Amino acid sequence: MELGIIVAIGVASLVGLWLIFYFVPVGLWFSALVSGVRISLLQLVLMRWRKIPPAVIVNNLISATKAGLKLDRNDLEAHFLAGGRLKQVVTALISADKANIPLDFKAATAIDLAGRDVLDAVQMSVNPKVINTPPVAAVAKDGIQLIAKARITLRANIKRLVGGAGEETILARVGEGIVTSIGSALNHKSVLENPDSISKVVLAKGLDSGTAFEILSIDIADIDVGKNIGAMLQMDQANADKNIAQAKAEERRAMAVALEQEMKAKAQEARAKVIEAEAEVPKALAEAFRSGNLGVLDYYKIENIKADTTMRDSIGKPAQKKDEDKKK
Repeated sequence: MELGIIVAIGVASLVGLWLIFYFVPVGLWFSALVSGVRISLLQLVLMRWRKIPPAVIVNNLISATKAGLKLDRNDLEAHFLAGGRLKQVVTALISADKANIPLDFKAATAIDLAGRDVLDAVQMSVNPKVINTPPVAAVAKDGIQLIAKARITLRANIKRLVGGAGEETILARVGEGIVTSIGSALNHKSVLENPDSISKVVLAKGLDSGTAFEILSIDIADIDVGKNIGAMLQMDQANADKNIAQAKAEERRAMAVALEQEMKAKAQEARAKVIEAEAEVPKALAEAFRSGNLGVLDYYKIENIKADTTMRDSIGKPAQKKDEDKKK
């Protein structure tokens, strides 16, 4: 019984010690003290109650103090509670201080809370970044297509990181500048001879305005000759013109065929009327005989005139026409 009580008391003592050292981090306080960071045990205990890991605040304060920076504990706690990446902010401040880049705690936390990597931005200010554009196709005034690739050297602009446009905007603006530069060239040969002319024109446009970066240089890495766009457009236009002309010719042919059919129909109608009129001639002759208006001699004269007319028609027709009439 006594042994069980002793064990229980020992366990309770260990739990009590653990709770005491958990809420009162003496070791962390002593590390801060010997590192030159003035912070009380009470503040460390209160951090536990505010759900702030004391080690995060103290370790970052020690790093900043050793680097010669003076940071306020309340500012660190406020940034941590706001969801900021405290370790990256403090490291970025130390890096900026060593590189003589003007950056204060307020600006660094604003950049961090805006979603940008402040440490990466500081490193990019010290060591500029190179990005490659995708192939950009443009057509010179002589109709030849050129495909260019460029390398852009960027340096982060700390002052414009909050609210500044990103790399996608830089790539889009440089691509637009390349297209404009090539498109304004008189011929593709001049561009191939002096590719640096593209870089000069693009750099002169101030494409980094309103972005989070500063363009240091734009270098044309590669430029290739593409298709003869001018010739292809002329061929397409010629084919279109040919199709239009064929359509108009077909329309005229159809109108001519329709007119010919109409004329044939009118000719057939006229022949029918002539045949109908000729059919009335024997009736008229018979009536003239009965009425005494036409004699036998007059009839013979009419027949002689018809025979003469037929003979003259046969003489005037070509031989081929005569054969056709015979076959008929």
